[in-house]
Amino acid sequence: MLRWALIFLVVALVAGVLGFGGIAGTSMGIAQILFMVFLVLFVVSLIMHLIRGRGV
Repeated sequence: MLRWALIFLVVALVAGVLGFGGIAGTSMGIAQILFMVFLVLFVVSLIMHLIRGRGV
């Protein structure tokens, strides 16, 4: 998921440099959403790991 966020970020930067404002804005929005979802899933995974312990 982090890979997709970075891909959309790069697309947004390239589109911004080339002057495609609408595409750049949309790609940046998608990248932000994907990054936030990644962070939430990472934190939930970290908490679950700490609660469960090392296990098998």
